[in-house]
Amino acid sequence: MADYFVHDTSRVDEGACIGNGSKIWHFSHVMSGAKIGKNCSIGQNVNIGSKAVIGNGVKIQNNVSVYDSVVIEDDVFCGPSCVFTNVTNPRAFVVRKNEYKETRVKKGASIGANATIVCGAQLGEYCFIGAGAVVTKNVKPYALMVGVPAKRKGWVSREGEILSSDLICPRTGEKYEEREGYLYPKL
Repeated sequence: MADYFVHDTSRVDEGACIGNGSKIWHFSHVMSGAKIGKNCSIGQNVNIGSKAVIGNGVKIQNNVSVYDSVVIEDDVFCGPSCVFTNVTNPRAFVVRKNEYKETRVKKGASIGANATIVCGAQLGEYCFIGAGAVVTKNVKPYALMVGVPAKRKGWVSREGEILSSDLICPRTGEKYEEREGYLYPKL
């Protein structure tokens, strides 16, 4: 027997795979073939496509559509009304289902409210996409991205804290170092 919660206003199609401890809230739809990991929270009015993959511990806030070819790894936060796409040049009268581009959101990343992720981009581990940003290309791990189009405005720690020039997380004291344009935790 499944050990997850589905609100009675939501629909989970036969053939969807949902991990234990996950919760699917009001007016959401999980399509057949979708994969959702353990201990996820799927907010109100969320649509999960049949070829979408969602890892463990993911939080998807209200009004988000996770389309086919979107892969969300463990511990990702998707803010309210953030947007994923799966075709770069859509037309209502042209079928492009064989042209979907994969979008991958790596472990621990956060996407702010109303941000747009254009398909084909990879969001690096623990990156932070600011509210309303439009991501059009790959994002480095730990990068803080803001604006339209999104540009790196700094670095964040694993805890999501903005790092100052000393590259020390103010919450945990964890130290980081920048090498060749990338940020790494100091060992």
